[in-house]
Amino acid sequence: MSKKKKEKIVKQETPTQRLSGIIKSCRKIMRKDKGMNGDADRLPMLTWIMFLKFLDDNEQLQEVNADLEGKKYKPAIAKPYRWSDWARDKNLTGDDLLAFINNETVKLADGKERTGLLYYLRGLQSETGTERKDVIATVFKGVINRMINGYLLRDVINKIDEIHFTNNEEVNTLSHLYESILKEMRDASGDAGEFYTPRPVVKFMVDMLDPQIGEIVLDPAAGTGGFLVETFEHLKKQVKTVGQKNILQRKSLFGGEAKPLPYLLCQMNLLLHGLEYPNIDSGNSLRFPLRDISDKDRVNIVLTNPPFGGEEEKGILNNFPEDKRTSETAFLFLQMIMRKLKRKTPTTDGGKAAIVVPKGTLFTDGVSARIMEQLLKDFEVNTIVKLAEGVFEPYTSITSYLIFFNHTGNPTKKIWYYEIIPSEQRKKYSKTKPIYYEEFDEIKKWWNKRKKNENCWTVSIDEILQRDEKENLSVNLDFKNPNKDYVVTYADPLDTADDLIEKQKSVTSELQEIKTELDNFYSTLSEKFDLVPLSLVLKQYRVETWIEDNINYKQLTISKYEGIKQRGHKLGYDIGRKRQFIVDLDKYPNSILYTRQTLQQDEAIGLAPYEVNGCITTENMPMFTVTEAEPLYVHYFFKSNFFLKQLHKTSAKGTSQQTIHEDTFLTYLIPLPEPNIQKEVIRLLEKVIKLKEAQEEISKSLSELFPAVLQKTFSEETIQPKKELLKA
Repeated sequence: MSKKKKEKIVKQETPTQRLSGIIKSCRKIMRKDKGMNGDADRLPMLTWIMFLKFLDDNEQLQEVNADLEGKKYKPAIAKPYRWSDWARDKNLTGDDLLAFINNETVKLADGKERTGLLYYLRGLQSETGTERKDVIATVFKGVINRMINGYLLRDVINKIDEIHFTNNEEVNTLSHLYESILKEMRDASGDAGEFYTPRPVVKFMVDMLDPQIGEIVLDPAAGTGGFLVETFEHLKKQVKTVGQKNILQRKSLFGGEAKPLPYLLCQMNLLLHGLEYPNIDSGNSLRFPLRDISDKDRVNIVLTNPPFGGEEEKGILNNFPEDKRTSETAFLFLQMIMRKLKRKTPTTDGGKAAIVVPKGTLFTDGVSARIMEQLLKDFEVNTIVKLAEGVFEPYTSITSYLIFFNHTGNPTKKIWYYEIIPSEQRKKYSKTKPIYYEEFDEIKKWWNKRKKNENCWTVSIDEILQRDEKENLSVNLDFKNPNKDYVVTYADPLDTADDLIEKQKSVTSELQEIKTELDNFYSTLSEKFDLVPLSLVLKQYRVETWIEDNINYKQLTISKYEGIKQRGHKLGYDIGRKRQFIVDLDKYPNSILYTRQTLQQDEAIGLAPYEVNGCITTENMPMFTVTEAEPLYVHYFFKSNFFLKQLHKTSAKGTSQQTIHEDTFLTYLIPLPEPNIQKEVIRLLEKVIKLKEAQEEISKSLSELFPAVLQKTFSEETIQPKKELLKA
C-alpha cells in the first residue's frame, strides 16, 4: 500500500512580507547598475519612482469617484506621461526607456517627437501656482535618473508596479517600511543626518505639545517630514466627523523645506501616511521679512529641529532687525518662530513651540544674547530637556536639548530643567544603541505634576540673564544638574588600608586551597578525554516569527564586551528585517548563541541568560540547545584556547573577522569526559571565577586609596592653620 503524500502547506504572505520583498528586490536590482553609488543614490531613486506610481494610483481613484458623481476629472499628469501609459508598456525598455525618462526630447513609438518624462514633470504649472501640478514640478526639479542600464530600470519599474497604493493596508505597511528607508538614508549620507531627528524624540515633543484638531502646526525646517508625520498620526486619532477630516487634510499641517532631496522624501513620507495634499513650501522659510508676518500668518504650534551652523546670504539677513542679524542660521530660525506663534488674547491661547538645539546655543553673548533675551521676555520658556550624548549619532555626538516655550503674555521667571539619563545597562546612546520612546516615560508622568527630583531642577531668570561691569549682556541656559554629586567622596584611607589587608589575606588563603585542589584533580586524572564534534553535543533550533508593525519587541545583542544581553525594545515598524527568530529559553533552556561575524570574540558565544528569553534576532545569530553534555562545561569550553585555535584555522588569513557558518562550527571538536569529570571542571572553574571577582574588588579598593589619601590630607579637618596666620 503506497504512502499517502502529505499536502504541502502554503503560507499566506502578509502585506509586510510582500512589500518587504518588493523593496528588497528593487534594491538588489539597483545594486547591479554601475551608475548607482550606494544607498545614497538608490534610496532617492526608489522614492521618486514610487512617487509616480502613487500619484497614478491616487489619480485613477479620484477619476473613478468623480465619474460616480457625474463630474469630469482632469488629472495633473497628462498622457503619455501617466504611469499607466509608459510604465506598463513592457516594450519600452533598455535605451528607449532611458531616452524617454532622461532626454529633453524623445521620439515615441507613434513617431511623434515629445518632451522627455523628467523635463515634462519639471515643467508642470497650474493657473494658480498652488495645485498638485506645482508640487510635482517642485519635486522633480532636483530629480535625476542615476541608473544607466535601461533593462535593470525596467525590472525596478515592473516591481514597483506590484505595489497597490489604493489598498489602505498596503499603504499603511509601506509607510512604516518607508520610515526604515529614511533611517538608512541617514546612515548612507552625511547630509541626510541634518534632516533626521530620532523618532522617539519627535514623538515625545509632539505628545507634550498635544496638538488638537483645528490648530495649525508648522515645521519650517521639515526635512523628511518626521514632525509633521507624527503630528498627523496624533491628530488622526481625534477625527470623528467628515468636517474634522477635511480640517486635518487641508488646514492643519504646514512645512518648509528648501533642499530638493529632503523635499521629495518629505512629500512621499506624508503621502504614504495619508496626508492627501501636503502643504510643504519649497522655498527658504527665512525669505520673508519679519515685519511682514502678521496675525493672519501666525500658527498655534511650531515643532522643529532647525539647521545649525549654517550661514545665510545677505538678502536673507536683511529680513531681520538690524540689531539681531547673525550668521548663525539657528538664531534666525528662532526669531522667525517667535514671530510666527499666535499671541495670547483674553479669548484665545497663545502659540507654543518645541525645538531641538545643540549645547553650543545655550550660552551666548552679543547678537545671539539679544535674541535669547527677547525669547525670555516675550515668551515663557517653561521647560528645557537635556538629552544625553549620542542621541543624534552618527550625525553628531554633541549633547542636544529640547526647548519648550509658549506665548502667555508674561515673561519667563523660572525654567524647569529635566535630564534624560540612560539606564545603567545602556550607559551611553549611539547609532547601535538608540534612545527608545519608553525612556521618556518618567518625564511624561512628571510633566503635568511637577516636583523636583534627582533628574529635574529649576533656575530663576536672574541666574540666566547676566551683565558684566560694562553692562554687556550674556545669556546662560546651560546649567548642570545640582542634584548630581560631581565630587566623589572616599572612605577614610586608614579604614580602606585595613580592609585591603583582610581581603588580601582571604584571597591568598583561597588561592592556596584552589592550587591544592587543581593539583589533586590533574594528578588523579587517569584517562584522556574523548574528542567529539560539536554536532554530537549541540542541536540547532529555529523559532521563526514575522514582525508586526505595532508590537514592541525585545532585541538581542551579542558582543565581545557585553556578552549576550537584551539591548532594549523596538516597535515593529522600526525594525528593518521583517523575518526574525525568537530566543525560546522556556522550550530550549540550555541555549548556546553566537554571531556568525564575531565568533572569534570569546564573550560572543555561550549560554544565553534568561533575560534574553523572547528576544528577536536575525538568522545571523544561530541558536543551539545542549543535548549530550553539561551545559556549563560546553559554555566554558568556548573560552578555551583549544576552541579558539580551531576557530582561527577556519578564518581567512590576515583578517580579524570571518563569517563562521553553523555547518563549519558544528565540525569543531570538543573534549568530552565522563559527566562527573565535567561537573568537577565546572566546580573548579567557578571557584576561580569567584577568586577573580574578589581580586577585582581588591584592585578597585586599591585604586581608591590614592584619592582617599588626597581627600584626607587636604581636608579642613587635617589642615589646621596657625592662630597667628588666622589673625593676619
